[in-house]
Amino acid sequence: MNRSFRLRRLPLYAAAAVTVTLCLFPVYWMMSTAFKPTRDIQTDTPQLLPTTWTFDHFRTAVQADGFALFWRNSILVTVSAVLLALLVALGAAFAVARLRWRGRRQFILMIFIAQMAPWESLIIPMYIISRDTGMLDRLPILTLIYFMITLPFTVVVLRGFLATIPPELEESARVDGCTHLGAFRRVVFPLLAPGLMATSMFGFITAWNEFAYANFLIIKDQDSRTLPVWLSSFQNTFGTDWGATMAASTLFALPALAIFLLLQRHVTSGFASGAVKG
Repeated sequence: MNRSFRLRRLPLYAAAAVTVTLCLFPVYWMMSTAFKPTRDIQTDTPQLLPTTWTFDHFRTAVQADGFALFWRNSILVTVSAVLLALLVALGAAFAVARLRWRGRRQFILMIFIAQMAPWESLIIPMYIISRDTGMLDRLPILTLIYFMITLPFTVVVLRGFLATIPPELEESARVDGCTHLGAFRRVVFPLLAPGLMATSMFGFITAWNEFAYANFLIIKDQDSRTLPVWLSSFQNTFGTDWGATMAASTLFALPALAIFLLLQRHVTSGFASGAVKG
């Protein structure tokens, strides 16, 4: 029986293996290219493995103009947007999940509509607003935009997660003398850790990888650019320096990979718990 079961599932395993290979191969090619000498990158016969390993491209990327500055900009904008989204979403999710008030359903519907909206279609209105308010070419506007992009998803997930926590736990804490805020901080907030980590990771990756707004709204001020825009700068008179570009892309991917590896256990449980109730 076990053997027949495995045979029936063999096509699923094969499909999963093909999917994983197709998804990971571009990442592998990026990382292997970062370690290849320039002559191997420009050869007419591409090789899966580098014949010789070199760190020259990484040195070129690290020594490029603005490397440390653009890293600081990306970290500042990303972390600020994620923390701001978590702070606002916590209050909104609690109000939607625990309180009953007029317009609650309409508010939830607006959140879902905002989540489904293609943010790329709002670039021109955002540009006009930024220009008219004097925020063009400034990092705070990117922080606010990334905050708005990640906020609907954060509210939806935390609302579903809060719905799975019995209200009786808060009532018991209030009976013991806690206030509303104290009961939430001492009882509910620790139970929200998986949901907070899941939404934090989503917000971090979204803001960290965003290119369109960073490229469109930070036009003149070179010192306010972020890493995705910086990656497009490895060009010279003779074309693109693919080795340095792949090395910079590898360095750029490391923070998101590290965040995922640290939070992967909580991410799965957070997304699953947040989807239990609507």
